[in-house]
Amino acid sequence: MGSTKKTSAAAERRAKIEELRRQERARERRNKTITVAVCAVIFTALAGGTGYLLVTIKGEEELARSTPIKGEKTWDELSRNHVPQTVSYPMTPAAGGDHAQAWMNCDGDVYAKEVPQENAVHALEHGAVWVTYNTKAPAADIKTLEETVSKTPYSLLSPHPKQKSPITVTAWGRQLELNTASDPRLTTFLTKYVQGPQTPEPGAACTNGLPT
Repeated sequence: MGSTKKTSAAAERRAKIEELRRQERARERRNKTITVAVCAVIFTALAGGTGYLLVTIKGEEELARSTPIKGEKTWDELSRNHVPQTVSYPMTPAAGGDHAQAWMNCDGDVYAKEVPQENAVHALEHGAVWVTYNTKAPAADIKTLEETVSKTPYSLLSPHPKQKSPITVTAWGRQLELNTASDPRLTTFLTKYVQGPQTPEPGAACTNGLPT
C-alpha cells in the first residue's frame, strides 16, 4: 500500500514538472512571438519614418530650388551662340547670352584680374556661378570670397570694376547683388545655382578652358 502511494506521488510530481515545463515552453514561444512582432513594428515605423524624412528633405530641396532668392534678378530665353566678337550684354556682369567658344576655368578658380565676360558666360552655360566684386568690397570680404570659391567646384571669382554692388553672384539667367560676403544669401545662391536647374549644359567641363 505504501509503495503504491509513493508511486502515485512520484507520478504526480513528474506530471506537475512536465506541466511547468510545458507552460515555460509556451511562455517562451509567446515571448518570441511578441519580440518579433514588436521588432517588426519598430522596423516598419523606422522605415516609414526614414522614407518620410527623405521625401520631406527632397521636397524642401525642390521648394528651395523653385523659390526665388530675395533680391535676385532673372532673364529667360537667353541666346547661346558661340561668337568671335565682343558682346554687349544688357546686364553687368553678364548673366548669359552669346559668348566665346572657350570658357573660363571654373573649378573653384580665383582670378586676381578682370576676366573676359564672353568666356565667363560660357562657364555659366556649364552650370558655374560667377562671383565678382568691385573696389567697394573690403579686403576681408574678398578673402572670404576667395576661400568660399576655392572650395566650390563649378564656381569662379574675379574683380569686376563696372558692377554697381560691392559683390555680385551670377548664374545663367540669374543674378544677385550683395553688400557683404557675410550675407547668407551668398551661400543660398551657390547652393541653388551651382549645377542648378537653370544650367543649359549640366555636367559640361569646368576645366581645360581659359587659362589653359
